[in-house]
Amino acid sequence: MKSAKPYNIAKRTVWEAYRQVKANRGAAGIDEETIAEFEQNLSKNLYKLWNRMSSGSYFPPPVKQVEIPKASGGTRKLGVPTVADRVAQTVVKLVIEPGLDAIFHPDSYGYRPGRSAKQAVAITRERCWRYDWVVEFDIKAAFDQIDHGLLMKAVRTNIREDWILLYIERWLVAPFETADGTRAPRTRGTPQGGVVSPILMNLFMHYTFDRWIQRTSPKLSVCPLRG
Repeated sequence: MKSAKPYNIAKRTVWEAYRQVKANRGAAGIDEETIAEFEQNLSKNLYKLWNRMSSGSYFPPPVKQVEIPKASGGTRKLGVPTVADRVAQTVVKLVIEPGLDAIFHPDSYGYRPGRSAKQAVAITRERCWRYDWVVEFDIKAAFDQIDHGLLMKAVRTNIREDWILLYIERWLVAPFETADGTRAPRTRGTPQGGVVSPILMNLFMHYTFDRWIQRTSPKLSVCPLRG
């Protein structure tokens, strides 16, 4: 039987997304709703989310902005989506991750399933015996400064589902809300702390760094570790 909804999103995917959000735990967003509170009316909450995403009427709420201290000094701004929005983002992540992960460079280790920082360190240690020098660098405020236009160009190159494009665009512009209730619009970046942000960062860096390095310095051995 054909669904009356404009977008075909499996309820099973929404359920699996919720299970992953629960396993990852995490703090409440701007609505102050915890995972335990979300579960008090779980069936209704998941159905409402599925219904809105399937109909194209889901709009993400603002992202709670929190500051955490950095080991090197200063603070790092993180974005904490609501529990429901983390479930919605995980739905999209579950759909797009297998296809996108398959195109990433084999030496890319950050934010990828089955890969870790320890593996990146191990392969770097191994290669130190084969090379005379190493270059280490950090991209300052990488998550905060991603160009939305360039990112969406990369997204559209690899993703065809209209509903996924729709919601990624909405997540990119969802405003931050600070502790005092002030809302700040966003024209660049993707919140570090969002579920889809790491894979979007990897996709952006796949084109702007990994592919560029392969084209301009094909003999260079690279172990990108996003963090």
